[in-house]
Amino acid sequence: MKHIMTGKVKEVYLVDDDTLEFKYTDNISVFDKIIPSHVPHKGETLCRTAKYWFELLTKEGIYNHYINEPAPDKMRVKRVDIIRDYSKINNKTTNYLIPLEVICRHYVAGSLLDRVKAGKITAEQLGFPKGHAVKYGEKLPKPLLEATTKLEEHDMNLTDEEAKKMAGLTDKEYKEIMDTVLKIDSVIDREVSKRGLIHCDGKKEFGYDKNRKLMVLDTFGTLDEDRWWDSKEYAKGNIVELSKEFVRQHYRETGYHEKLMKARDAGLAEPDIPPLPQDIIERTSKLYVDMFERITGEKF
Repeated sequence: MKHIMTGKVKEVYLVDDDTLEFKYTDNISVFDKIIPSHVPHKGETLCRTAKYWFELLTKEGIYNHYINEPAPDKMRVKRVDIIRDYSKINNKTTNYLIPLEVICRHYVAGSLLDRVKAGKITAEQLGFPKGHAVKYGEKLPKPLLEATTKLEEHDMNLTDEEAKKMAGLTDKEYKEIMDTVLKIDSVIDREVSKRGLIHCDGKKEFGYDKNRKLMVLDTFGTLDEDRWWDSKEYAKGNIVELSKEFVRQHYRETGYHEKLMKARDAGLAEPDIPPLPQDIIERTSKLYVDMFERITGEKF
């Protein structure tokens, strides 16, 4: 096998012209920064969680790139081309990574709340009545579907028209992607609600195969791509974060996130992200293992 790429949390190898192998590492990233700390068991839990969802999607008739899992931290998938020159993508292009991430939000949390506070998105745009004071943890009146860039250094929000143009999509194809995201989230909610979890939000990635048939790619429904809350605590009015938000909050509380955002907004050099304290590493590792079991219903 030939090593072809190092991502934020996985190594990618070329098995043959049609097959890739993902090796999931114990790296962890937040805010598009790789933290200089390793979280034990993280790679295996991500890989096994992704396998669980892909096998479930196949049963549900939702086409995806998963082939098999040769080891607990490795996954083989169908290969697609990565086309970085968007001018070479149109609605006839085949076998390529659609250069978008699609985020579906069901509750007010994370960067969405930041945008509300900054006046970048209004209560009405979220489906609330005019003048409604948007609060952390509120369930949205309807799912909020948004596309961001995938291949840029930092994810950037896109309008629907920008997303369609960048990815070479027709109106019908873009709708199919968004409808597929909602179908997947319906499957996720159906499964995890049995195990006391709320699926708050998450991102999905897609590609087209050689016949321009839509495929779900990469990973989803894990602690890296999605946000989870405990449903029993939520019913009591408490929000217990059960995802990588745990790590994000550490950097918010230490002031790193604010420094990073100020540097990005000003176009200045970004400050290096500090390593995690050992106690945070241990708590994060335990969270990944515990949540693998809660999300999938399987034993680690």
